[in-house]
This record gives sequence, structure tokens and C-alpha cells, in this order.
Amino acid sequence: MAIGIFVGIVIAVFAIVAGVIAGVCFDNDKSGAGVIAVLATIALVIAFILVPFSFHTVSSGEVAVVKHLGKIEDVKTAGTHYDLWATNAYIVYDTKVQNLETEAAAYSLDAQTMSINMTIQYQIISDKVVDIATQYGKLEVLESRINSIALEKTKSVLSGHKAMDIIANRASISPAVEAAIKEAVGEEYFVDIVAVVITNIDFSDAFELAVEEKMIAEQAKLKADYENETKVAKAEADAQAKLKAAQAEIDIAKAEAEALKIAAEAEAEANAVIDKSITDKIIEKIMADTWDGKLPIVVGDGDYILPNDILE
Repeated sequence: MAIGIFVGIVIAVFAIVAGVIAGVCFDNDKSGAGVIAVLATIALVIAFILVPFSFHTVSSGEVAVVKHLGKIEDVKTAGTHYDLWATNAYIVYDTKVQNLETEAAAYSLDAQTMSINMTIQYQIISDKVVDIATQYGKLEVLESRINSIALEKTKSVLSGHKAMDIIANRASISPAVEAAIKEAVGEEYFVDIVAVVITNIDFSDAFELAVEEKMIAEQAKLKADYENETKVAKAEADAQAKLKAAQAEIDIAKAEAEALKIAAEAEAEANAVIDKSITDKIIEKIMADTWDGKLPIVVGDGDYILPNDILE
């Protein structure tokens, strides 16, 4: 476009100069030179109309389909090209990744309504621009078709899930939608689907309120369950402590009883040893060693007892 403007300015200057020369020639009765100057002016005016607008610039990241009198004739890539604008038209297509923002209403498996906001990133296949120009003309027409297919497939995917599942598994919904759209938008649409991202899913106010109340109830239940578990755990811990204390007391009692038993058995064994070791001679000797020479106070043979003073 800059080249066209420059050329247009140059031609305009020459046309003005030629017009001035024509006027001067006619004033000086130089009709022949004046006619030539007039013709030159007319030629320059025609050139001004045709030439500057015949420069076509295709920027980097673009490709142009050239139509000659309505018929596709050529494809131009990045650069500046000259084609007479009166006969040749350029249809420029952007080959960079495009962002298509869209929104729609959908239904879940359990008939909950939702509003979807989605971004579709796509890129046209450069080698197919002639097909795009032939079947769709402008890129906006193709984009509208892609949008319709994308919405249809998105609704189909979401309708297979319950609302609560969509909320709980939102991160896995976008990949499923992307896969469905990529499969539907094939080569016949001459684009590559780069990515599909569901940016937002809004349910009805009534449903979101119900979900919020359910979450509050679930949190309260979890809290109550936790408190009950804590109480049960504490009671079990206390019972275990008491059981251990009782067991310790039982063990102590058993140990004491065992000690008494052992002592009794030892004493019995000692008495048995003593009993076996004592003889009549030993008894007589012990009596002799311990008698102080006095007779008993009473004596008898078992039938009667006499006091000792009577005997005296």
C-alpha cells in the first residue's frame, strides 16, 4: 500500500504539471503542444486511477487468493504484488492461529440448564485456501460453520453427564469436548483445531443454591463425623489405659501370690527336712540340754493329775 501511495503521488504531480503546461500552451497559441499536454494529463489521470491501487501487499502470516474477473487464478504469499485492481481481486486469509469466542445454552443428563463460554483456537491449512475460497468465500463463513459444529458437539458431550459430575470433573470436560470437536471438524473444513477450552459453565441460580446448601450440609456432616470419631477414639484410648492399669494390678497380685506360694513351699520343704532329721536321741539331748533340773508342777499318767506339792 505504501508503494501505491508513493506512485499515486508521483503520477498526480506529473498530471498537475502536464495540466499547467497545457494551459500555458493554449495561452501562447501553441495548440499542438497544448493538445499533447492535455492528452498527457488525461493519461496521467487514468494512470492515477489504475496504477496506485494495483499494488497489493500480503503480510507475513497471510496468504491471498487472486481472482481474475471473478475466476480464481493464483495464490500469493507474503510480499508486494502488482495486479490491475480493475480485473484482479485479492482475497486475503490470515494463516495465524485464530481465537473463536462463543457461548451457548446446554442441558446436562439430569436436565439442568447451563450457560457455556468457550474458546476455539483454529488455524487454516494454507494449502487449502483455494478450496476455502471456492466453498466458503470469506473466512467468516467458514468460522460460522466451525462454530455451529463446535456448539453441537459440546452440547452432545455435556448432555451425557449429570450436573454434579460436570461440576466435580470440570477439568476433564474440556479435553472430552476438544476431542469431539476435532473429530467432527475434519479435513473437509480445511482447518486444524489447535485447542478448545471451556472458560466458564454457569448453572441456574436455583441449582447453584441447591449445590451450595448440599455442600454446607456435607461439611456439617463431615464435622460431626470427625467429632464423633474423636470422641470414640478418646473413649477407646481411656478404656485401653484402664485395661492396662487393671492388667498391671492383676500381674502384681499374681506375682505376690506366686511369691507367697514359693515361700510357703520353701517353708514346707524346710519343715519336712527338719522333721526327717529329728530322732529320739536328738530330742532327748535337746531336753537334757534345756532342762533346768526342776520337776513339773503337775504329773500324771492321763487318768488323773496330782499337784507337785502333794508329792513333796
